[in-house]
Amino acid sequence: MSTVTATAIDVADYRAVVRGILGAGPGDGSASPVHPFVLASPAFERMTAGMRERSGDGAMVHLGQEITVYRLIRPGDTVTTGLEVLGARREPRGVRLAIRCTLDDGGTPLADLVTHVLFGGAQVPEPFGDIPQSAAPAALGPALPPTVSVHTISREAIREYARVSLDDNPIHLEDEAAAAAGFPGVIAHGMSVLALVCEDAVDRFAGGDPDRVRALACRFSAPVQPDEPIEVAYAGTTDVVTFTVRTPRGPALKSGWIRLGDPDE
Repeated sequence: MSTVTATAIDVADYRAVVRGILGAGPGDGSASPVHPFVLASPAFERMTAGMRERSGDGAMVHLGQEITVYRLIRPGDTVTTGLEVLGARREPRGVRLAIRCTLDDGGTPLADLVTHVLFGGAQVPEPFGDIPQSAAPAALGPALPPTVSVHTISREAIREYARVSLDDNPIHLEDEAAAAAGFPGVIAHGMSVLALVCEDAVDRFAGGDPDRVRALACRFSAPVQPDEPIEVAYAGTTDVVTFTVRTPRGPALKSGWIRLGDPDE
């Protein structure tokens, strides 16, 4: 368990960097619905570092992410993160874990996160528990017409995202480190792509109001390289927007969805 205080600068800076990739303004001062992942990351990294030490030297791969938002982060929130490993299972490439992070402010729930990661080449821990599947919730609203938007993430944007997300993994910053990990060069943070899609969807389908985001999820299937076109295809309904993200090399994010609530809910 860990505690961190959200500052006005951190809240605004994170969202401004993500919206800058869209070429949009910094927003209305509200937090990004993805910001809970940033606040949970230090506790998450400490826990998974211990697991990596016990499991072997294989790289940790982010496979999927689900975030349930009870309330947007506010400056001054004293955010406590609790972590629980829901389950582990063996896969051909290593061991997959499902880890739940709960965030609250003095007992007031802020967000729940379920993160799926793979420890490449790992043999432990032994399988246990459950690996929950992230399925899009039932939709009640009218159907949306299919919509496609195209974006790019520059090297500078990747560096800026590393700064505001506190994720300075060298594969996002140094070509040599990325090549050593099997990539042709630096890659964008998977969560930066999800945060980008969330902001784009908020502008298109939620009247620019991030407070309408109740939950979002996706599976990460391939990395995004700097300056390559990212095609986001939206469908679904007015209350459950579905999306996929493709680059010229194939799918990058799959099975994506964002659940929207009414403004006064």
